[in-house]
Formats: sequence, C-alpha cells, structure tokens
Amino acid sequence: MNKNLLIGLVVLVGLAAAFMFTQKKEEKKVDDDTIILGSALSLTGKYSTNGFHTQKGYDFAVDRINSMGGVKVGGKSYKLAITYYDDESTPSRASQLTERLIQQDGVEFMLGPYSTTMTKAVAPVTEKFKVPMVEAEGASRSLFTQGYKYMFAVLSTSEYYLAPVLDIMADKAKAMGKNPSDLRIAMAFENDGFSLDVRAGVVDKAKEYGMEIVIDDKLPADLSDMSATLTATKAVKPDILLVSGHSKGAATAARQIEEMKIDVPLIAYTHCEAAKVQEKFPKSANGVMCPTQWLSNLPKKDDYFGDAAKWNSDFKKAYPEYNVVPYQTAQASAAVLVFKDAFERANSFDRDKVRDALAATDMETFYGDIKFAPEGNNIAKPMFYRQIQADASYKPIITHEDMTYPRKANY
Repeated sequence: MNKNLLIGLVVLVGLAAAFMFTQKKEEKKVDDDTIILGSALSLTGKYSTNGFHTQKGYDFAVDRINSMGGVKVGGKSYKLAITYYDDESTPSRASQLTERLIQQDGVEFMLGPYSTTMTKAVAPVTEKFKVPMVEAEGASRSLFTQGYKYMFAVLSTSEYYLAPVLDIMADKAKAMGKNPSDLRIAMAFENDGFSLDVRAGVVDKAKEYGMEIVIDDKLPADLSDMSATLTATKAVKPDILLVSGHSKGAATAARQIEEMKIDVPLIAYTHCEAAKVQEKFPKSANGVMCPTQWLSNLPKKDDYFGDAAKWNSDFKKAYPEYNVVPYQTAQASAAVLVFKDAFERANSFDRDKVRDALAATDMETFYGDIKFAPEGNNIAKPMFYRQIQADASYKPIITHEDMTYPRKANY
C-alpha cells in the first residue's frame, strides 16, 4: 500500500475516533431530549445517611420538574436525569469519580456531593474542567475563599450553625437577670472542615459575649465515642453543651448523653433530623436545640413545589418512611431547581453561558431565597433553629421566649 495513503488512512481513523468521542460527550451532556447531571454521593461509609437524604432530594426534584414539562431551552422541552456514583465517603474517591463523570461519561453539569469534606475534593476537579456545579451540602466558609468560578451553593455557611444559639442564650440570660458572660460552654467537634468552621463561629460569638469555653474537645475520627467529653461535662457542669459531627456524631451524642444521663440546661448539636435522634433517643433528645437550613412552615414558595409545607407533605407522600424530613433533602431539591432556572435563562447548554446564568441567580423557592455572592455562596438565606419536644416534634425557635429552658430530660 502507498505509504502516503496509509498515513492518510491513519489520520482519518484518528479524526473519526476523536469525532466519535466528542459526539459521545455531547450526547451525554444532552442525550436526545434529556439533560444529564452527574453526582458523586456518599452512599456507603460514614456520610451515607445524609448521602441518601441528598439523593432522595435530588430525585424528588427531578421527578417533579419532569412531570411538569421539564426544562425549556431553544423552544424544546428536555427532561432531567442524574448519573450517580458512590464516593464511599472518601475524598480521593469523590475526586476520581467526578473526573470520571466529566472525562469518560461526558457529564457537563454537576450536582454536589454530601459534606464539606467531599465538596473540597470535588470542587478543584469541576473548576479544572470548567464544569458548573450547584452544591447543596458543603457549608464550610473555606469553600468560598478559593476563587472558584463554577461552584454555587444554595445553603448558608457553617459558621452560622451553632453560634446563633449563643445569641438566644444571651437574651435568655438577660431576661433572667443574669450576665451572658457568666455562661460556661462545653463543646466537642469533628476534625473536619465543616465542624471546624462551626467551632470557629462559636468561638467568635463566645468572645463577643465574654462566655467561657470550659471544654473544647475534638471527636474521634470514627465518631463512635464521646464519653471522655461527657465525663468531663458531668464534672464541670457547664450551662451549654455544643456538638458537631454530622449524623453519626449526632447519634453518638444522643445515645451517650442518654446512657450517661447528662444534665445540662441547654444542649445543641448539628444534624438532629438526619440522625433521627428524636425517634431513636427520645429521652436525651427532649429539649435539644437543632440548627436547620430550612423550616417546613417557611412562607416561601415557587411554581414547582408550592410553599415549604407543600414540598414537605408531597415529599412525605413520595417517601413515607420519613416522619421528619431533614433539611439536607430540601436543599438538595432546591439545587436542582436552581439548575433548571439557569438552563432556561441561559437558553443554552453552553457551559459558560449556564455558569453566567447561575452567577446571576436571584430567585425565591420553597427552600428560601437564593442569590449568589461572587464567591458562590448563598447570601439571601439565614439559618433557623428548632427545639425537640417531648412528643418528638420540632418547635421553631425565633427568640429566647420560644425556648423551653432549662431542657427537661426524661431519664
């Protein structure tokens, strides 16, 4: 065979392969009439409880949007679908799987993983490939100091999770004729980006009021035992006990507080609903204050879910195993709504046009208002607080007058 002809054939084969690969990626981005989103989620490992809550929130929103006509771009209606991989609650795995979704599966729009730790692993990958990501579960303020341009988060940042509890307690102390600076705090935090930011917010707020931190512990890596902290708590008798360790940490705290009959006037920890502490540990959970990104009676609404109460009731119909729906699920649904809105305003599936539309987001949803700062965090929504009642219900706490104090443990 002629040498030049052979070279030409090799070049043509190479070009054809490149074309086929490009087409495969394009088809994955928008496969006929379906927009493919991707997500690496913790479906096994220590974050799996909230990983499943997140997945159900994503899926519920996809089903609702699809049932109401889907996403309209360029005069055509498209359905949404999500490709999932299990990151095994391991940062390196989350990073690898995100690159696989982008490079091998051709996904060009990402939904975030669960937790700050996983988001920190994923964000550099989506940024490298300039793939827009809307995340609902990574709250650390450190995520929004990296200069990322393709990451947007619907939730409030983590320094606001437990610090406002001290505002409420300061007001309660004043109402009781006491000085807020007399309040003493015991606290224990997981050694991860999210919880360390929660701790930083508490430390700053305690300094503001002159409150003394008498115990400042780190939870063990497996989050399975905080008896040392609780033994010390019994000894020093603080006014406030604060804990942050995601769902597993919350479950450990509730279990061991009950086992050790810890009697502290106010206890607050993160991830109450996700860990179902009000169902599994009702004795110790009574009176516990729980931060939440969302309330089911918020007077906020959108065209797809109605108001917060309607979203809540509809979700429970779809997933009857939930008595109390964790906020992680609600904010996951909100993230999908944000993508839908951005696709339609961009009127395009060009990644940069979608990114620019995301950056310009200013919308009301059942979850609350969503508007992004240049750094990508939501600047339009506050944190909220609820207190677990004796009947395992949650009572919204707006001011100190709404709170039962001291808590009444049923040991």
